[in-house]
Amino acid sequence: MKPDKKQNQYRINEQIRVREVRIVGESGSSVIPTREALDMARQQGVDLVEISPNANPPVCRLIDYSKFLYQQKKRAKEMKAKQVKVEVKEIRFGPQTDEHDYQFKLKHAKEFLEEGNKVRAYVFFRGRSILFKEQGEVLLLRFANDLEECGKVESMPSLEGKKMFLYLAPKKAGVAKKSQQARDREANEAEMKENAKLQKQEAVADIDVEMPANGGLFANAKISADALKKLTEEAE
Repeated sequence: MKPDKKQNQYRINEQIRVREVRIVGESGSSVIPTREALDMARQQGVDLVEISPNANPPVCRLIDYSKFLYQQKKRAKEMKAKQVKVEVKEIRFGPQTDEHDYQFKLKHAKEFLEEGNKVRAYVFFRGRSILFKEQGEVLLLRFANDLEECGKVESMPSLEGKKMFLYLAPKKAGVAKKSQQARDREANEAEMKENAKLQKQEAVADIDVEMPANGGLFANAKISADALKKLTEEAE
């Protein structure tokens, strides 16, 4: 069984040997002698856990140590789930890339940036095609301009050997892709809400309200209860 690094990360109870500590809780915080804090922990049947050793005085909590470790692991897991892994995606061009190929690669680069990834676009010059390096630079500058809504230039086109590179970073943080199961669940929930809305509208439409003879154009109109109340108030 592997040792739990978290288990040894915090000092607890008699391992805390400073003169006084700051106890934090739901009611606020207070600085008290460490011996008094240990007595409070024993009386409550919990542990004295040092959560911020570098503070002056160190900050502690009165909590069951196993529960505290569970909370820390849960919080770390939630933070990790919210993080978006940033990758560098490559887009390769030739110095004389045609328009169809350019648009195809532009579409993929936009998707990469919207997902929160960086893009490294480059033009590869083979043999004598290095003579067209100005044409490659123009291509990369156009590429950056076409992606200005979702990407920002990290470095302008620069020639490195036989390749000219352009680096782009996303303007907005990427959104982690949802699993197919999550997407299906959301689609089902949306469909159920829409069906309930339609059923409610149909129920209201089936209420035939017959107005008196002097109602004129309002006779046999299909209206909701709120609309009927409004018309009655106006008639009075």
